[in-house]
Parts: sequence; structure tokens; C-alpha cells
Amino acid sequence: MQGKITDDRIKALASKWLNKTITPDEQKEFAEWYNNGQNSPVNIPSAFAEDEKALKDRILLRINESLKQDNRRIRRINPKPWISIAASLLIIAGVAAYYAQNKKAQSEKIVSQKVQPLNNDVKPGSIKAILTLANGNKLDLNDTKKGLLATQGKTILKKNKDGQIIYVQANKNEGPSLIYNTVSVPVGGQYQVVLSDSTKVWLNSASSITFPVAFSKTERRITITGEVYLEVTKNKHLPFRVVTGKQTIEVLGTHFNINAYPDEPSIKTTLAEGSVKVTANGQMVVLKPQQQSDVLNDKFEKISVNNVDVDNVLAWKNGIFQFDDAEIPFIMREIARWYDVQIKYEGNNVAQRRFTGSISRNVTLSELLNMLKYTGLEFKTEGHIITVINK
Repeated sequence: MQGKITDDRIKALASKWLNKTITPDEQKEFAEWYNNGQNSPVNIPSAFAEDEKALKDRILLRINESLKQDNRRIRRINPKPWISIAASLLIIAGVAAYYAQNKKAQSEKIVSQKVQPLNNDVKPGSIKAILTLANGNKLDLNDTKKGLLATQGKTILKKNKDGQIIYVQANKNEGPSLIYNTVSVPVGGQYQVVLSDSTKVWLNSASSITFPVAFSKTERRITITGEVYLEVTKNKHLPFRVVTGKQTIEVLGTHFNINAYPDEPSIKTTLAEGSVKVTANGQMVVLKPQQQSDVLNDKFEKISVNNVDVDNVLAWKNGIFQFDDAEIPFIMREIARWYDVQIKYEGNNVAQRRFTGSISRNVTLSELLNMLKYTGLEFKTEGHIITVINK
């Protein structure tokens, strides 16, 4: 390590890092400064970080972009409104961390550490699903081998080398009678299906899709429960409709996510690409990319539309838990579905605890709960029952 780095040099390197103009040598210099300074915070020039919220937003953006390229086991972000992350070559939030320390002396500091898994630890979810054919027969898609699975009408069903099931319609010009299948993903599972029109569907834990093995000549209609991401094949002559609860979504070809779990307060539809028309309660809105509609499950209210970070919404599909100032009950519902556990609470005001961060969905339950301890909560695990304790 070279001699003491000056405040001006820190400011220059941080600015370059935030603006993505930093060179590999400068990245190394910045990382070395951060790593060597973990136990001796330096004074960040106030001119560089006088707007705390703006700095936090920019750092979060850069970290999330880096996470897409560097999918390691755990990425940690301070549960406080400011960020503190142990540095790696590409994911460096040193400026925000030190600024938070100088401005908030009591702010917790998270450093990378290897968590020792507990005995009899709960493993994360995996790829699994049950297929119900039109005749009522059920296939465990974990046990089926790749290749042809079934023939239904003029449509064949096969499993590819990646474990996906694919529907192939033999004669697309023939008007088929509608034959329905259902793919159900249990708690602690995830699966992908390719429909007969080549639409790709990803199903999260505790989710299902019911669909015709070959679509009609007038529309493409499916029904879903839980959380599903779809990349719909474009066909301007054949609208694609998704029905869930009291909501219908209509598209011609687009990419979007639906979160419609019955234990969540609302149905959220998030658009990644194209456009979708959301209809519910006799109302209709058209979403643009980066927008999310919100339809309350238990109230008759106007559909709300908000701008969101689509990458955060789709993190589950890419093997990541992504929380942005999320309430603990919401986080625990996601944990319950992925790890197949039950959640109990002790103490009041648990909902006031929040967490911001990215965590791999491949870690064990004990590793994930260790991360959440930085919220100030404690967790007691007894088999598949987790008690969240707020003292």
C-alpha cells in the first residue's frame, strides 16, 4: 500500500467509481484504501457527501448493477438507511460507509464473515414441481427423465436437458379443442415452463399456472396463483390474457411479473418490457416499463401505479432475495415460502423493523437469519418453526 491517501484523492476515486469511469488500477487503489481503513475511519470531505440521500441512492444503484455481474453467495447492505459493506474489487461502498460512521456514530457496521451453518440446518428451496395432466394423472417433475413425457391431442410435452418442460403444438393451423394442464410449484420450490406458443414462464414458490396445452384461435388465456414471471411471445393477432383473483392482464407480447400470493395485501403487476393492460374492479390501467400496478385484495379501491426498480422485483428469478427498506413481516413471508418454514412472533412493533440488502437464495436458513440479526431482532429456530423476537 502506498503512502497515506489524501481526501482529494479519495474524492476523485469515489467520483470515478460512482460514474463508472474508474480504471482497473484505480479500482485496486480504492479497494486497498477501503480494506486498510476498516478499523480507522477517515474524514470524508463534506463537499462530497453533503446530500446524504442522493449519495445513498447512487451507491445502491451501483451496487445492484454490480450484483448482476458478481453473483456470489452473500451481498450485504446495512439495515440502517445508510450503507456499510465490506469491500470487494467491484462492490465498494466505502464512501457511504465512512460517511455514515462520521454522521451516525451509533450506526451498525457489517463486515463480511463466514457463517457456520447450524446442525440440522434448513436448506434453501430447489427446482421442483408437480404437473397435473388433463386426465388427472400427476407427474413429479423431479423424478421424470428428459425427453417425451406425454402426448395430449396434437401437442407433445417434453422435458429438456435443463429440466424445463416444453409444450410443442404439432399442427398450429388446426383449431384444437382446449385441453388444460396445471403446473404447481410447492413451498420451497421453483420451476420454468415453455408454453405451446413459446411463451416462457417462471414460477416462484407456492405458485401455479393452469393453461391449455394448445391455445385457441381467438386468445391465449392462462390462470395463475402466487408469483409468476412471463416472457410472452409476440402475436398481434392473438392477445395473451392472465387471470389471477379479481384481476386480468392483457398483452400482445411483453415481459412482466405478477405477485398474487393470497397472504400478501395486494396483487402487484410489474412491467419489464412492452406494455400491459391491467383490469380489476371495473377499472383499467396501461403500464409502461418500470411501472407497477397495485390492486388491494380486500378493498375496492382505485388501481394505483408506481415507478419501481424492476431488477429488485425480478431478483427472485435470478436467485437473489432483494429487499429495499422492506418490513420484517414481508421478508419473513418470503422466507417461509422458500425454506418451507412457519413463522411466529414475540414482542411488539416487529413491522417497524426494516432491512435493505441482497442475499443469495442458495444460502441455508441459519446464514440468512444471521444476516437479519443486524436489524436488532433475534431468531429462535426449532425444526421448521422460526420465532422472531423483538425485545
